[in-house]
Amino acid sequence: MKKRTTIIFILCIAMASFGQSSMETDKSQIKELIMKSFDEIWSELNAKNIDKYYTKDFLLLEHGEVWNNDTIANYLDKAKLRKPNPKRKNTIEIIEIKIANGMAWVAYHNYATFSTDNTIIRKAHWLESATAILTENGWKLQMLHSTRIKND
Repeated sequence: MKKRTTIIFILCIAMASFGQSSMETDKSQIKELIMKSFDEIWSELNAKNIDKYYTKDFLLLEHGEVWNNDTIANYLDKAKLRKPNPKRKNTIEIIEIKIANGMAWVAYHNYATFSTDNTIIRKAHWLESATAILTENGWKLQMLHSTRIKND
């Protein structure tokens, strides 16, 4: 009986440890999802990466407007035509990530610096939240809500 109790105890600890490790891996993947989506969609102005990071029914709530994947693709295509086309560098500061049952939400600060010829022409700051779902292709963003923060 004592041996069986010890084995059950060890299994419980191992399962809890695996769960924590898995949760940290998921949190890392969510953070990477946020970073890469901004770098590969918004910095590169690359509409082809929308399907890589966003679900088909993705919604962006941007300063009182509702954007879907088509709205975003149209915006990116027009942005590529602007000259000079500034470079965008993103910095993400995660506030919190919660994950349960194949769904996640994340709150974070999003900072962007726009420059042309190595000269900063604009800085932007948003307070954002996003939801993501675990798909057969990994984590994808399903919704993003963005609130602009005034720069000093």
